[in-house]
Order: sequence, then C-alpha cells, then structure tokens
Amino acid sequence: MESLLPMRLAAAEAGGAVTASGAPLRMAFLYIPNGVILDKWRPVGEGKDFQFGATMEPLAKHKESLQIFTGFEHANGWAGKDGGGDHARANATVLTGVRPKKTSGSDIQLGMSVDQVAAREVGSATRFKSLELTCDAVRASGGCDSGYSCAYQFNLSWRSETQPATPEPSPRLVFERLFGSGNKEERAKSFMARQQKQKSILDFVMEDAKAMSKQLGRNDQNKLDEYLTGVREIEQRIASMEKFGPPPDPGSEAPEEGVPGGYEAHVRLMMDMQVLAFQTDSTRISTLLLAHDGSNQTFKEIGVPDGHHSLSHHQGDAGKIAKLEKIDLFYARQFAYYLDQMSRVKDAQGGSLLDNSMVVYCGGLSDGNRHRHDDLPVIVAGKAGGRFEAGRHVKLGSNTPMSNLHLRLLKEMGCKTDRFGDATEMLKMI
Repeated sequence: MESLLPMRLAAAEAGGAVTASGAPLRMAFLYIPNGVILDKWRPVGEGKDFQFGATMEPLAKHKESLQIFTGFEHANGWAGKDGGGDHARANATVLTGVRPKKTSGSDIQLGMSVDQVAAREVGSATRFKSLELTCDAVRASGGCDSGYSCAYQFNLSWRSETQPATPEPSPRLVFERLFGSGNKEERAKSFMARQQKQKSILDFVMEDAKAMSKQLGRNDQNKLDEYLTGVREIEQRIASMEKFGPPPDPGSEAPEEGVPGGYEAHVRLMMDMQVLAFQTDSTRISTLLLAHDGSNQTFKEIGVPDGHHSLSHHQGDAGKIAKLEKIDLFYARQFAYYLDQMSRVKDAQGGSLLDNSMVVYCGGLSDGNRHRHDDLPVIVAGKAGGRFEAGRHVKLGSNTPMSNLHLRLLKEMGCKTDRFGDATEMLKMI
C-alpha cells in the first residue's frame, strides 16, 4: 500500500530480491503433464514476429508478458542404464536438473530444486519461505513408475537430495495456512470449529482491518476493501466445493471425478491461492503441480472422458490426437486465467504482480507418445520488474539444458552461484 511504502521499502532492504522500483520479485513454477502435441503448441515465427500455435491461442492477450522457448532439454530425463521410468524422471528433473536414483524404497536421492535454492536465499523476507501446491494426490512412498519411488513423481520441489517438499492439495488448508495460525493439527482444529459454527475466518480479522483502514489514505482504503472482498469470495467458493464432500482418497493414482466442483475449479482455486500468497507477500517462491507426469486425469468438462496418459500414447491415431489438443487447450486456458489474476493485482511500488514476477509454465516431456525429454514446452511469463525482454519466441540451440534457465532465475533472485543441476552456462537470451 502507498501509505505503508516506507515501511515496505525498509523491509525489502532487510532481505529478498526486489525490482528497480522496490517491488518484491516473485518466482513461480506451474507444471503440465504428459507432453503436448507440438505441431499445434509450438509458435510460428521467431523473435517479436510470431503467432501462437492453435492450442496456445488463449495466451495471445498476454503476448507482451511472455517468452516462449524452443530447444530446452533435460538430458537426465532420458532412459539410460536404469531403463524405463520416463514419467518419474520428467517430474524429478524438471526443477532439479538431476537424475533421480532408481529406487522404490526409502533411499530416494535427487537434488535441491531451483525454487528451494531461491527460498534458502530470500525466504527469510516473508512469513513462508515457499509455498508448494498441487491439484493431484500426495504420495511420498511406494513404487509408481518402473521401479521409481512415487516421491519423484508427485513432488516438484525438493529441499535436499533426500527430502521432497510435500505439496498441499486442499484449497481450504492452503487458505488456513495463509490466513490462520498454528501447526497442522491446530489448523485442522480451527477448520473443524469453523465448519461447526459456519463462521468465516475473515470475521476474526475484520475488526483489526477496520481499525487499520482509519490510518490509510483513500486509495489504500479502497485497495484494502477490494482485497478483503476478493478473499471472502474465494473462501465462499471453497465452502461451495466442500458441500460436495471430501476429495477422493489421496492414495489413489488419479481420481476420475477430480475434486468436488470439477478439475477446472480445483486448478483455478489453487492458482488463486498462489496469487493471494504473492499479493500479501506471504511468500515470493511457489510451485504448483497441476498433475503428475503419467497422470490419467480425465477431462469430462471438455468432452474428453479418456485418461490423459492413455491418450498420450496415441501412436498417430487422429482421434486421440484431437482429444490431446483439447487437453492442451484446456491447460492453456487455465494459465491464461492465472495470468489474468496476476496482471490484475497492482504493486504499490508500480506495475502488476505479473510485471514483477518470473513465472515458468512447463512440462518435463515434449512428446508424450515417444517420451521425449528435448524440445520441452517452456514459457516464462512476467518481466522480472523490467529485467526481461518479453513478447517473443526464442529459438535456442538444440538440446540446451533447462538448468541454464534455472541458473538465470537464481541470479535474478540474488543467489550467488554459478552452478545448478546440469547447467553448462547461465541463459543469456531472456
């Protein structure tokens, strides 16, 4: 808020990467599974002069905030002496650049992910070092893909070589974490109490908000009112979803019916949670796993009742390819929604959340039919506070390590390192 800007700038100096205007710099990752139909996804043209592919068309309105990359690879995703398991390796390598140890036991080993390296550097500047979200099941043990532990496939974020950062699938629990207090058990008790009393969490803080409002200028009063209204609307949407009952057993591979209210509703609520976390400066680092690689999520809302993974092995079948194109378009619409929310929220120091962020929308496979780990679908949204030249399609040299991008993102977050994953150099074309 403008009224609190001196205080915010002082806090920024205490830690965390900031833009030239003094706004906090945020970093987010959103993961899409099972590859894409590249012929319909890949842009036509290069540089500023390009046209979106058919399944990326929903993103056209945000063209000036996007960089679309062609040529990234994760070499450690390919099959080697450890054989099959491309889906597990796709998830495991995408933010680490490291080959996972093939095991279905407890002796998992990977590497720290890019988001956690950044969180270690700037996490002390916010209430939460990072926020890990998922629209999928949560699994940290057992075997999932050709002898690989489920931990590799159901986690994007890794705090260390042996410790994944387990993501949260429940919008309600994310909401409570951001706006409640206490540990997991205390939040659960708070949730049950609110369910019994039918009392909004905002009622507990409204009195303080009103007192704070008296100290603010008119513009900030309007901003506070707009923010509280938005939070209440999200809480009402969560409550509406909960009327359908609890989600399916998280131990299942992929719930056919999705969460109550449908898969799209779940995806958008989790995106809203991420935006709220950035808007309140609760954290500046977040990951969102839309679905794990190998997921057989269905899309009945768009007329595709078939499992995504099953369709991805289309073997050239035109009917299956057409359904996959619908799924690619579905995910592009969700990302466009996310960008809408990020661009709508304005920073007091200038620009929008999107302007002052680095958001990577990506997958660990390009061609799901052949399990290819090169030519990966990667979009970087946001301008990093003016540091990035957006609005272009960048064709890299073939087989450029995606870790080169991560190294560049770490530099922007203030991390003093010249090594990450299998990076060969810091990406300059961004």
